[in-house]
Amino acid sequence: MIKPDPATIKTMAAIAGLPVDDEVAARIANSIGPAFDGFTPIAGTLPFDLEPSTYVVAQNEGAR
Repeated sequence: MIKPDPATIKTMAAIAGLPVDDEVAARIANSIGPAFDGFTPIAGTLPFDLEPSTYVVAQNEGAR
């Protein structure tokens, strides 16, 4: 997982059709940054971390 920076937030918001200015993008990045920091220790270890559509497949594999 990559902690998003304001430029990434601004680009993602524009793609979603909700453009934000630089100040708002910086506030969003600062507010969600701690969540990304909290998940850093387990990033990449969860079966649905990279591709949510494979979550059911991963769960079924574990049940066998």
